[in-house]
Amino acid sequence: MELEHVKMFQILVPAAQNRQMDPALLELDVGEQTPEEEPHEGEEFGFVLYGAVELTLGGKSYKIKKGECFYFKASKKHCLTNTRNNRAGVLWVSSPPNF
Repeated sequence: MELEHVKMFQILVPAAQNRQMDPALLELDVGEQTPEEEPHEGEEFGFVLYGAVELTLGGKSYKIKKGECFYFKASKKHCLTNTRNNRAGVLWVSSPPNF
C-alpha cells in the first residue's frame, strides 16, 4: 500500500511478510485518507487510539472513534479517512501481511 500522503505509518514487526499478521501504527492528519485498497485475501483489524476515523468498506461508511475497533474481511475496496478536526491514530493489523 502506498502511504506517502499519510502523516505517519510505522510497521511494528519488521519482516512480517513471513508471519501471519502485520501490525502497524497509522496517524492521519485532519482530512487525510489512506489510499483505497483493492479487494484482497485476508482480514483486517483496527483499534482507534485517539481521534476518530471513517472506514469506507465496499461503498459504505462507518464512523469509528477513540476506544472503538473495526474488523472485516478484505474482500471489498476499503480505506480510512480522518474527517474530524484533530489527528487520529490507529493500530492496524492486516492478516496475512499486506503492507
